[in-house]
Amino acid sequence: MGKVLYTDFEGVEDIISSMMSNPQLKKAVARTNMYKFWDNILPAKYKNKSKPFSMLPGGVMVVACQNPVVAQELSLNKIILLKKFEPYMKGLKIQLKDLKFDSKKWTSFEKNTN
Repeated sequence: MGKVLYTDFEGVEDIISSMMSNPQLKKAVARTNMYKFWDNILPAKYKNKSKPFSMLPGGVMVVACQNPVVAQELSLNKIILLKKFEPYMKGLKIQLKDLKFDSKKWTSFEKNTN
């Protein structure tokens, strides 16, 4: 039996590079990173009461809120939150134009995390 040469394998760098050339995957990774930055821009008292839920067309991020009071409070601070998000969005090359706060999404969010 002859020797088997394993020279046709792709390196991990090549595989990741080819995966990241997929625009949909690139967008998903950028959004995931954007969601991670949410806690960095949020006042401490809202960190356990709101979480990014989804993105809508046109650069609108839907945020699940624990209750309508939290949604209203965050809505009143929307302009400040968008300003704080700007440096992160530039780095990720994502346009975030608006935030939508929805207390009805919180139940869906809790079901997905449990």
